[in-house]
Amino acid sequence: MITPSHNVRIFVASDPVDFRKGHDGLAALVQSQLRQKPFDGSVYVFRAKRADRLKLIYWDGSGLVMAYKRLEDHSFTWPAIKNGVMRLEPAQFEALFAGLDWRRVRPLEVAAPSAAE
Repeated sequence: MITPSHNVRIFVASDPVDFRKGHDGLAALVQSQLRQKPFDGSVYVFRAKRADRLKLIYWDGSGLVMAYKRLEDHSFTWPAIKNGVMRLEPAQFEALFAGLDWRRVRPLEVAAPSAAE
């Protein structure tokens, strides 16, 4: 399982994409449609027309990584279909990837300590 750190940016494309696209095709979509930089270390998540499938890509510093997941008995909870992209917090992404309703996940807002005790 890919678990992004707390400082990784995660973007979800709201429009379904052609799942025949591979690494290069999805990277081109990140650049042309999402207006983002596919090699900046962010995670980019895509949905198929069938809501039970997702693909994601990210640059790990040495290559472009792509992952694909299909839920067997359920569908992913996706944002409304519209042109654009939305950002998820890592905890919300973990819920989405697990097939849970990510909208119910609220990341904790914790201030860093000012000094060690």
